[in-house]
Amino acid sequence: MLSLPTAAFAQKRASGPLRVLSSNPRWLTDGSGKAVYLTGSHTWQVLQDHGLLMRGKGGDPPAFDYAGYLRFMRRHNHNFFRMWRWELPRSIDQYDNKLVKNCYPHPWLRTGPGLANDGKPKFDLTKYDPAYFERMRTRLVAAGDSGIYAAVMFFEGWGIRRQHVGDDWRFHPFHAANNVNGVEGDADGDGEGIEYNKVVDTEPGRRVLELQEAYVRKIVDTVNDLDNVLYEIANEAIPESVPWQYHLIELVKTYQRGKPKQHVVGMTWPGGPQPNSVLYDSPADWISPNVGGPKEAYRDNPCHDCTTKVIISDTDHLWGHTGGDAVWVWKIFTRGLNPLFMEELLPSPTWQDSARVAMGQTRRYAEKMDLAAMVPDKKITNTNYCLVKRGSEYLAFQADRGEFTLDLQGAPGTFTVEWLDIHRNRTVAGKPVTGGATQRFVTPFGGPAALYLKLRASAK
Repeated sequence: MLSLPTAAFAQKRASGPLRVLSSNPRWLTDGSGKAVYLTGSHTWQVLQDHGLLMRGKGGDPPAFDYAGYLRFMRRHNHNFFRMWRWELPRSIDQYDNKLVKNCYPHPWLRTGPGLANDGKPKFDLTKYDPAYFERMRTRLVAAGDSGIYAAVMFFEGWGIRRQHVGDDWRFHPFHAANNVNGVEGDADGDGEGIEYNKVVDTEPGRRVLELQEAYVRKIVDTVNDLDNVLYEIANEAIPESVPWQYHLIELVKTYQRGKPKQHVVGMTWPGGPQPNSVLYDSPADWISPNVGGPKEAYRDNPCHDCTTKVIISDTDHLWGHTGGDAVWVWKIFTRGLNPLFMEELLPSPTWQDSARVAMGQTRRYAEKMDLAAMVPDKKITNTNYCLVKRGSEYLAFQADRGEFTLDLQGAPGTFTVEWLDIHRNRTVAGKPVTGGATQRFVTPFGGPAALYLKLRASAK
């Protein structure tokens, strides 16, 4: 686990369930009327243990230090992660085929009779493993107590469709050799199993979908009473998975209506050539797009008006775990989006450390501002990055210049001035400024900076 910053942030218990803020649908809310800004680091092992071993060697995967992970999140002032699922009990490492990844636990009991292709008892797809669901619930409760929200991932499609790795499908629970139910998710028998993430209108295909639906309902039953839960259908499933994902989004929403709490359902980029329009047009409440076209540009110049949905902009779908830094985090936030950072929780280059710190910085401002009333405005400053509650609060970001302008026309009164030195993580008070005109600002230090203006209360 990473070494931690010395400063700790106070965290209150996560409240909810979250829903889309109707008055400003780029944000979520816990029902209090206040916006809830989501940001944080996420990694693969937060639910299941899995790690690399030499091929041919047995052994259990190493246990993940989940308590240490939550401490890391709190110390960085993060409040959101994806609760990853890995579907394959065993898989070949994509970079070194001498290594395998074993994974435990899984949703279904391994009852046998007979052994699966990984040498362990076959799965019974009609019987759930209490260890999996108890761990899910226990870890979600611990996260909520730490003020942290989590998106529970139902399916993980990327591992199945890695055609460049080999025949990992042969280890999947829905491969007929690995279950006692005679269920085969590889509809065309080519050994890839990508049809598992499609609606296949045959009797075997309908049986697969029925079991998938039952598993989804089981998760909803397990965690419905928790306030810090979001749902995600699948991570980077095949491009053809879109109708299947739409179906499951509607299934979750319909099933929840008979439950005490309603949780938001997300859809993340389905991989391949699919455009982000399949997310914008989906029935999902929140989405995570890929880089997109020139207008979208979620890496470098993120779009603030491409959709009315809540966007959680995840480096996983932009770079994998090789990109994203403090400048990117601040650009995302000041365009009205929620940044999420995928990483390995290892000591890192400066750019990764800067992203971790910047997510905590942006969350601090999100909580001190009236974020529910803040909207992005590209034209109000020549930096093109600003969140605005006109006449009241302004948060501008500049990445590459020492001076810039901010249009305060139509905003009479005196504003307090606070600068944030992004890289040094320190604030500097500035002289108050008077509104009513365009003002020129010069940063009091070198490098990227945020400028926060707040209307000073009138003296009585």
